[in-house]
Amino acid sequence: MRRKIAIMINSDKGLSLMYAPALCLFLLFVAYPLVSGIQISFTNWNGYSQKYSYIGLDNYSKLMTDVRFTKSLLNTLIYGFGSAILQNFFGILYALLLNMKFRSRILVRTIVYMPVIVAQLIMGYIWYFLVQYDGGAINDMLAALGFEPVDWMAEGSRAVWIITGINAFQYVGTSMIIYLAGIQSIPQSLQEAATIDGANGLSRFRHITLPLLIPAITTSFMLNLIGGLELFAIVISLTSGGPGFESHSMSSLINYFYFENQNAGYAAAIGLITFVLVISISYVMLKIFRKREVEY
Repeated sequence: MRRKIAIMINSDKGLSLMYAPALCLFLLFVAYPLVSGIQISFTNWNGYSQKYSYIGLDNYSKLMTDVRFTKSLLNTLIYGFGSAILQNFFGILYALLLNMKFRSRILVRTIVYMPVIVAQLIMGYIWYFLVQYDGGAINDMLAALGFEPVDWMAEGSRAVWIITGINAFQYVGTSMIIYLAGIQSIPQSLQEAATIDGANGLSRFRHITLPLLIPAITTSFMLNLIGGLELFAIVISLTSGGPGFESHSMSSLINYFYFENQNAGYAAAIGLITFVLVISISYVMLKIFRKREVEY
């Protein structure tokens, strides 16, 4: 008995030692930067100088009255929820289509998923050359058809929704793959039984497919939501937050205050608020989805 206990203790010690590298990496690249960021958010550090002063909650109180922060917060919510809704809506449609048997469906899957493997910054620049006012491909096509060119990114609200649409377009393939796997994991016997009972395609989707897809919806929506709330590269490549500050996300606003405004303390405060926002929204949405999951 003692020998067995000793073996178990030694085994636990061995497993604990195996956790050490991962724990060290976590402390070095996650915990330490987080604590440092919190500390910097209470200072007036410019990001370069070795001298700075602690200013208490001044950075956070300034956020409450800064219209640039308020606008970026609203934009971030639009990027997050707007992208997630669009990606999941079209992701389900693509999955339902590609679950059918027809020629070239593998090719269609590849085409839909292909934008996912393109770097977000590159995707932003691709679309920049499509929507720019002078020499943009879309305006060239409008001119060829006899229409006046449109400055697509000149209005902040329109720019925000264009960015949201581009982000949704790029990552809809991820949702498609998740939903396709979810649909194919649903027992075919349930669909066959419903068909025998006289249920049409819409009824089967509403009462069988959709409820059993809730775990897939949870996974897809959370991934898309977090990605949208952290949107950065597409904003930088398309508008750099313009016109003015109208299309900034919170992530791109951090970049502006740190590197262009040389106000690292204020940028760190925005970063901490962004971190809390993403964690809070993700937790609430995860709880909502978990309550709706069903078993089969």
